[in-house]
Amino acid sequence: MRVRLDPGVRRFENGRLLLGGAPARLLRLGAAGTRLLDTWLTGEPVAATATARALARKLLDAGILHPIAEPADSPASLVTLVVPVRDNPHGLTRLLAATRAVTTRIVVDDGSASPITTAATGTTRDASPTPAATTSSAARIAVSVGDHTPVTDSTGSTMRDPVPREPFTSTAATPGEETRAGIDDSSRVTLVRHDRARGPAAARNAGWRRATTPLIAFLDSDVVPAPGWLDHAVPLFDDPAVAAVAPRVVSLRGGPVGEYEAQRSALDMGPEPATVRPDGRVRYVPGAALVVRAETLCAVGGFDEALRFGEDVDLVWRLVDAGCTVRYQPLSIVHHEPRGSVGAFLRQRFGYGTSAAPLALRHPGLLPAAQLPAGAVATAALLLSGHFAAAILPAALTVARSAERLRRRGVPVTTAVPLAAAAQLRLARQLADTVRRTWWPLALCGPRGRRVLRAAALVAAMESLLENTDVTVRLGDELAYGLGVWAGCLRHRTMAPLLPRVRRERTGQRP
Repeated sequence: MRVRLDPGVRRFENGRLLLGGAPARLLRLGAAGTRLLDTWLTGEPVAATATARALARKLLDAGILHPIAEPADSPASLVTLVVPVRDNPHGLTRLLAATRAVTTRIVVDDGSASPITTAATGTTRDASPTPAATTSSAARIAVSVGDHTPVTDSTGSTMRDPVPREPFTSTAATPGEETRAGIDDSSRVTLVRHDRARGPAAARNAGWRRATTPLIAFLDSDVVPAPGWLDHAVPLFDDPAVAAVAPRVVSLRGGPVGEYEAQRSALDMGPEPATVRPDGRVRYVPGAALVVRAETLCAVGGFDEALRFGEDVDLVWRLVDAGCTVRYQPLSIVHHEPRGSVGAFLRQRFGYGTSAAPLALRHPGLLPAAQLPAGAVATAALLLSGHFAAAILPAALTVARSAERLRRRGVPVTTAVPLAAAAQLRLARQLADTVRRTWWPLALCGPRGRRVLRAAALVAAMESLLENTDVTVRLGDELAYGLGVWAGCLRHRTMAPLLPRVRRERTGQRP
C-alpha cells in the first residue's frame, strides 16, 4: 500500500509535528516514525513490518494519510452491482448502458406502476422463477437503484435518453416479489420486482442478498458513473479494515436546481479524500453510489428497512461503530441528475430532514443541531442572543488561548493565530446555518431572534453571491430541510436534532 498526505496537514519541527486530520489534532512523531513518513511520501510502499503498519494505520485512521488506489486487474469481476428503482425506466436504461463493463447486474423494481421490464427492454414476457445463478465461472455485479422519482429536465418533462435497450434474465423470487425475464441471457442483468413499494432500503437488501461476489456496488437510477469509477474505488479494499468506499457524486448542471447543486449538493462531499466518521470532515456519504464489502454488509444486517430516508447514513455509522473504516474516494466519480423542478427538489429536501429524528434516536449524540467547542460557548451564546458586538471580546480571548496552546506545542505563532481565528469564523458560519435551517421557528419568537435570523440570512446571501448561486433556492433548501427536521421530531417525540452539542477540544498525541 502506498499513501499520501492529506492536503490540509501541516508539518513542523522538521516534519516531526503534524497538525491536521479529521477531526483536527496534533500528533508528534518520534525520529523513527518521521523517517518512515518521509519515506512513504517519496512514493515508497508501507513495509510489512509491525511498526510500519501500526504507524500507517494510526495516521490513516486519523485522516492524516490517505491510501493511493493502485491499478487492479478487472476490478468489476469482484463486484455485484445492485440498483433499486421505482418509476424511472429512462434513468435505468441510461445507467445500464453506462455499466455494460460490469459482468452481472441486479435491478430491483420497487413496485413501479409500469413494470420496469416493459419500459427498459420493450418486453413484457414473464418468466417462471428460476433458482438464482451461481458465479462459478464469472463474478457478478448487482445494481440496486434507490431513487424513486422519474428524472425530468428543467421544464419538468420526463427525460428520454437515446441509449440501447438492455435485456434481462430472471432470478428466484421471494414472497411478495415477482421476477420478469427478458430476451438475452448473455447480458447478466437480473430483474427482481416488488409487487408494492417497500422503500430503497428493502430494494437494496433484496439485491445484495442475491449476490455472491466479495463486493457490492449500489447505484441509484438517477446517476451515471464516469469511466473508471470502479478502478479508483475497488483497490482501496486491499486494506482489510475498509468496509465501504463512496465515490464522489457530482451534480449535472442545468436549471436552477442543477446550478445550485453544482455548488452545494448534499450528495457531493468535495474534491479531497477522507475517512468517513460522524466527527470528521466527511460525516456521512450517500447511498446513491456506494461500494460495500459483502461480508461486512451481512454482519451488520444490511440497510435498515424501517427507514424511508437516511438509511444510507445509518448503515455508514453502524459500520464505523463496528470498528470498520469507510472511505470517501473523490477520484471515483458518479454524475447525479438533479430534480427537474424546484418544487420536487424541496420535497426531496423535506424528506431528508425527516430522517434526522430517527437517526438521532438510533445514534445518540451523533446528529446535533450544532457542535460547539467547549471554549466557544460564551461566544455562541452572545451571537445567538443578538449581541454581536459583545461577542467580539470572548471570541478574541478564545483565539488568543487557542493560539497560545498551539504555540506551546510547537506550532509557530504565524500559523497558530490564523488557525485559531479561522475556527471562530467557522463557528459563526455554523451558527448562521443552524439558525436558518432548524432554529428559525424559535428565532421568530422575539425581536432579538428576528435580528439574528436576518443576520443569518445575510450570511447566506453573501456566500451565494461569492458562489454565484441562487440565494432563494438555498434558503428554500434550508427551510424545507428544517421543516422536515421539525416534522420528524414531532413524529418521533424527540428534541435531539434540535439541540446543540458541546465537545471537548482534543489534546496533542504522540504515536
